[in-house]
Amino acid sequence: MQNINNTLKTFKTLHFHKVIKRAFLQCILIAIPFVNTTVEAQELDQRLPLIIDADTANEVDDLYAIVRAITEPTFNILGITSAQFHTSPLATDNTVQESQEINETILQLMGQEAIPLPLGSNVPLKNNTTPASSPASNFIVKMAHQLPANQKLNVVVLGSCTNIASAILEDPSIIEKLKVHYLGFWHDVDTNTYNKKEFNSGNDPIAVEVLLNTKNLDVTIMTATTSQHLVFTKVEVDLNLKNKDGISDYLVKRWETYQRWWTKDDPEKKNWIMWDVAIIEALAHPELSKTKSFLTPPENTQRVISIHTEITVDKMTTDFWKSLKNYKN
Repeated sequence: MQNINNTLKTFKTLHFHKVIKRAFLQCILIAIPFVNTTVEAQELDQRLPLIIDADTANEVDDLYAIVRAITEPTFNILGITSAQFHTSPLATDNTVQESQEINETILQLMGQEAIPLPLGSNVPLKNNTTPASSPASNFIVKMAHQLPANQKLNVVVLGSCTNIASAILEDPSIIEKLKVHYLGFWHDVDTNTYNKKEFNSGNDPIAVEVLLNTKNLDVTIMTATTSQHLVFTKVEVDLNLKNKDGISDYLVKRWETYQRWWTKDDPEKKNWIMWDVAIIEALAHPELSKTKSFLTPPENTQRVISIHTEITVDKMTTDFWKSLKNYKN
């Protein structure tokens, strides 16, 4: 009888250990997806949080830049805001709506309708203290406050500075939470002299001054002087995009139908400067651009800002076409 009891005790002990082991393994199996999810969440958090502010209807390069940004896996695009460009000879009474409509079309063609598209201001600032408030400026403020304390909201300005300057004027508490990437100015690196008579800057000169005069605002500028060297050819555009439907043919059509008003050179539009693509590529791949620190213009609050002084054109071009080729919705 004693032997039977001992056998039962041994059986129960082994059974208990098996049950515990099985439960332990089940816990591990349950935990694995949770761990993976947590890791994935951390990876998502490591993406660069940004808003793209674009006068998309003004030109051609804006469209290419937005498409490139959407294909970049290291970007977390929180929204794309529309900007005005009232100084263009082709400007209508509602340029911001034109930009808005093209932004909507781009997202539809790329299957990215979930990205918010807040409408920007249709008019520039009237003075340096009153914002030209809009859903876009309100959205920038909201997103800046929603980010974790250790993150900055990157606002990439491809046109006028109206929306970002308005956001700052609406709520100065966001200044420390912002990193502004602005495409504008002509700039002489050797003499550190600025020429503000540049298209983007000219569409809201007061807003430009707000950016330059705002203390503690993190600003990096891709100047026209630097970005002018990134040029795409129609040959390579056709080779990579033509007759491929969707967003590809849309980009080709924009190139072919948009009438340049600022130059009589190259009437057949064999080449196009991709100003806006340069700033997106530099943000996606900092190694493809050199930046240096400079003092702001003497008429502005004296502080240090960063300026892109040189870009690696061939690698930026290669990366652009590669990113579009590899992109999947």
